[in-house]
Amino acid sequence: MDAGVLEAEISKQVITALKLHDAERTQTLRLIKNALKNKAIEKREALTPVEEQQALATMIKQRRDSIDQFTKGNRPELAAKEAAEIVVIEEFLPKALDEAGLRALVAEVIAEHANLTGRAPTSKDMGPVIKAVQARLAQAGARAEGRVVSDLVKHGLAG
Repeated sequence: MDAGVLEAEISKQVITALKLHDAERTQTLRLIKNALKNKAIEKREALTPVEEQQALATMIKQRRDSIDQFTKGNRPELAAKEAAEIVVIEEFLPKALDEAGLRALVAEVIAEHANLTGRAPTSKDMGPVIKAVQARLAQAGARAEGRVVSDLVKHGLAG
């Protein structure tokens, strides 16, 4: 989506949610819109599609952290609210790559890295391998949570 297109789409969906009297969806959509607007104000220019995706990914990460905290604090109703917000936010992001696809991609990148360097990659190669995996995901128009990518790369380099 081009800059501004995502914001326009969200505005349109806010109106639809209001008409359907879906208060929770309306609130989440407004949170997304405000987060994107604040990021653009902070940057002092329109966000690129990549920056919009990063802002939404940050929102999801914050909500996952909140879910962990609410679950530990025995507040399942608040954790459920955060989980519902994640579902709405994910509508505006590219599809997340499934774990099997991500494992295959990590293995492929590790093999390419080994061919490039002429040696078996070690844990010291973790940074470049993660960057290569993230770049490949961006090229494919897919996404994956950074923590999951990191864990799979660490496991791939160890084994």
